Amino acid sequence: MTEKNTQASNKKITLIDTHCHLEMDEFNNDRDAMIQRARDAGLEALITIGSDLAGNAGGYALSEKYDFVYAAVGFHPHDAKHFTEEIFGQIEAWAKEYTLIGNPPIPPLEKGGDGEGALAKWSDGAGVSEKGGNKGGKGVAIGEIGLDYHYDHSPREIQQEVFRKQLAYAKEVDLPVVIHSREAEKDTLDILRQSGVKEGVFHCFSGDREMAEQALAMGFHISIAGPVTFRKATGLHEIARIIPDTALLIETDAPYLTPEPFRGKRNEPSYLVHTAAAIAALRGVTLEDIARITTLNAKRLFRIGTLPDQGEIAYQIRDSLYLNVTNRCTNQCSFCIRFHSDYVKGHHLRLAHEPSEQELKQEIGDPSRFKEIVFCGYGEPLLRFDLVKRLSAWIKEQKGRVRINTNGHGNFIQKRNILPELTGIVDSMSISLDAQDEETYNSICKPAFQNAYGEVLAFIREAKKVIPDVQVTVVALDMVDVEKCRKIAEELGVGFRVREFDRVG
Repeated sequence: MTEKNTQASNKKITLIDTHCHLEMDEFNNDRDAMIQRARDAGLEALITIGSDLAGNAGGYALSEKYDFVYAAVGFHPHDAKHFTEEIFGQIEAWAKEYTLIGNPPIPPLEKGGDGEGALAKWSDGAGVSEKGGNKGGKGVAIGEIGLDYHYDHSPREIQQEVFRKQLAYAKEVDLPVVIHSREAEKDTLDILRQSGVKEGVFHCFSGDREMAEQALAMGFHISIAGPVTFRKATGLHEIARIIPDTALLIETDAPYLTPEPFRGKRNEPSYLVHTAAAIAALRGVTLEDIARITTLNAKRLFRIGTLPDQGEIAYQIRDSLYLNVTNRCTNQCSFCIRFHSDYVKGHHLRLAHEPSEQELKQEIGDPSRFKEIVFCGYGEPLLRFDLVKRLSAWIKEQKGRVRINTNGHGNFIQKRNILPELTGIVDSMSISLDAQDEETYNSICKPAFQNAYGEVLAFIREAKKVIPDVQVTVVALDMVDVEKCRKIAEELGVGFRVREFDRVG
C-alpha cells in the first residue's frame, strides 16, 4: 500500500458500511460507543443486516434509535431449516412497517432521452429526502439471504427453497437483495437468474473471477470486506481491481472479518477506512476516490441519503484536477460513459451550463497544488478552444501543468491548424485514435462529419511538432485491432495506451 493512500488527508472523507451486524452480542458492552466511533471516523451511514428473527428485530430497533442506521430484513441460509410460514409472515410485516414499499425504482445508469439527469430527478422526487434518509422507513433491503454449502447448517434443498421464497418477495416489493454465497456459486447464480431479481449486492465476495463477471453481467454490485487487507488474499485482490466503479461497495461484516491492522480482534464499522485504503491502493486511486465512489453506489442501491443534482466543472481524481468545460462532442462513441451515466468515479458531470473562464479559475485555485490540470469532461474540450487556450496560459503562469484529452477533431472544428497556438502552454496531449482504420472508426465513434479518421491522423502528426508529450489511446473493444493501432502509433512516433472498456478516469 502506498504512503499516499494511507496518510490522512486534509479532506474529510465519508463512507457507508453496507453490511454489519450491530445488534449482535459482541457489541453488548459498548454498542453506543462503537456506533459513535463509526460516526467520528466518517461513517455517513451504517446498514445493519438481519439474519434471524432476533437479529432482524434488533437491527430495526437500532435503525429507529439512530438516524444514520438503516436495516435489512432476511433469513440467513444457516437457519433455513427453522424457516416457517409464520416466520415469513413476520419478515413481511417488518418490511411493511419499516420499509417504504413501492419506492420509485432505483434510478438507472442509462440516460433518458430528454437530456436531464435521471439522478437529479430522483433527488427531487419522493424516494430520497433532502434532509437525508429513506422517506417512510429505515428498511432498505431483503437480506441476508442466499446459500452456504461450506457449513451446510441447513440442508441444501431447504436453503434453496428459502432463498427462492425471499427473492420472490424482494421482487414483489421492489427492494434490493443482500446475497450470501459460499461455495455455492452455480446454484446461487442459477436461482438468481430464475428469480428475475436484478438489484442487489453479493456481500463479502469470496467467489472467483468467473463468478464475479457473471454477477456483474446480471447487474449486481459486489461488496469487498476486511480480508482484502490480508497479504495472501491474492484472488480477492484481483477481484477488487476488476470491479467497475459503478458496481463497487465496501463493508465490514462486523463483528466478523476484521481487517489489518486489527486482525484477530472484534471488527467494528470504524475500521472500514482500512478496507477502503487497501482497495484504493489495489486500484491505483486515492482513499478519497474510493470513499466517493462507494458512498454514491450505496446511496443509489439502497435509496438513502442525498445525491448531487448539479454537474461539477472541476473534479479531482488521484492528484490531478480535471476540467469539465463542455458536454458537447463531435463523436457519439458507443463506449462513451456520458451515454450511460452521469458519473465518473463518483463525480457528477452532467452540466446545466458551460462554465465561464472565471468560474473555472475559481474552482482551480492554485494550479500548482495538482500533478496536472486536465481538460477532460463529458465532451470535446477543443469545441471551446479559445477558453482552453486562455486558461492553459493562465495555468502555466501559475506554475501548473496542462494536459488536453481530445478526440483529435480540433483543427476541423476550428477550420485551421490550432496546434501552434498551444506551443509552450500545453505539456501533454492524449488523442483518441480509437480504431485501426476509417471503417472501424466510423462504426465505433459515429463522427458528425466525413473523413474524421483522416483528420485525427493529421491532428496527431501536427500535435507531435509542438506538444512535448503526445500519446494516442484506444479502447479495448472486440472491433479494435490493438496491435494494428499500436503499430500506427509507432509509425507516427507517439506514445500508445490501451484503455479498458469499463474503466474511466
